[in-house]
Amino acid sequence: MKVALCSTIVPFIGGGARNIVEWLETMLLEAGHSVERVYLPMVDTPELLFRQMAAFRFIDLSMADRIICFRPQSHLIQHTHKILWFIHHIRVLYDLWQNPGYCPYPDDFHYEGVRAALRSADNAALHEAEKIFTNSKVISNRLKKFNQVESEVLYPPVFRPERFQCNGFNNEIVCVCRMEPHKRQHLLVEAMRYTRTPVVLRLCGTGSQSYLDELRANIHDWHLEEKVIFDARWIQEEEKVSLFGKCLAAAYLPLDEDSYGYPSVEASLASKSVLTVTGSGGVPELVQDGLNGFITSPEPQALAEAMDILYGDRKKAEWMGENARNRLAELNISWEHVLRRLLA
Repeated sequence: MKVALCSTIVPFIGGGARNIVEWLETMLLEAGHSVERVYLPMVDTPELLFRQMAAFRFIDLSMADRIICFRPQSHLIQHTHKILWFIHHIRVLYDLWQNPGYCPYPDDFHYEGVRAALRSADNAALHEAEKIFTNSKVISNRLKKFNQVESEVLYPPVFRPERFQCNGFNNEIVCVCRMEPHKRQHLLVEAMRYTRTPVVLRLCGTGSQSYLDELRANIHDWHLEEKVIFDARWIQEEEKVSLFGKCLAAAYLPLDEDSYGYPSVEASLASKSVLTVTGSGGVPELVQDGLNGFITSPEPQALAEAMDILYGDRKKAEWMGENARNRLAELNISWEHVLRRLLA
């Protein structure tokens, strides 16, 4: 089968939205299919958005047997066999509209018209799809709320999941993801002020310079240099496998994440529990409080208490880690399942 994978990317920036496309490409090729990737640069400003929408609308992929569309606005491409694996809206014009921390646009007649035109175009394109999948219940609920369409949750696996294995439990709570305010590493750093055990926090990843500087300043001002390992760089896949394999547990605290996040799955594959907080979006679809991780309030003291429990009770940490790996099987998170549903 000839399959075109269609999405948008931020040029020269890696991440989950790019990974889901490229990993699926590899799985399709290994299954004997022909695959092409079709990308346009990601835009979300109204000044450029409608130009991109027009560009997607006029792309001709009739030579493909099937197209699979991911990020907006790739779902505007026309095709008789269009499948959506929809991973988010242009959120600033949907669920984050008038959110002070995210939306810079005034709630006036002009932008109401922009939002209405966007939603009209999205609704038309969504109803053209042969099938709509999403990466989480969070996204399915948004599609139902804003676009009145039904969808099926199809959880994305990680690449080569067999790489991740448990190799013991050291003293580290590991957080591997971009360091940005909405990933909330600052809560983890502040939590280390309240821990009562020798538990160590390891932060890994690149991020915006202003936030990196803020985290460094907090570590210094609170005298946490012995308790926080600050590794602000891109972490290679081999390193990540090693970190999750040896850590005590993983932490992932995004603000209203679209899905459960790859770090949560990678830690679970290594039989490690996941520490998260309420308001993290799709992460609690994977993490069950007290079973395969902890879901605390987004307060440093609550996070510190969970860290101390994991450090002080290694049998509990191991038991929760086993539950974390089993949880993946319960949710049928596998490439075999993904290919079966997308190509049905």
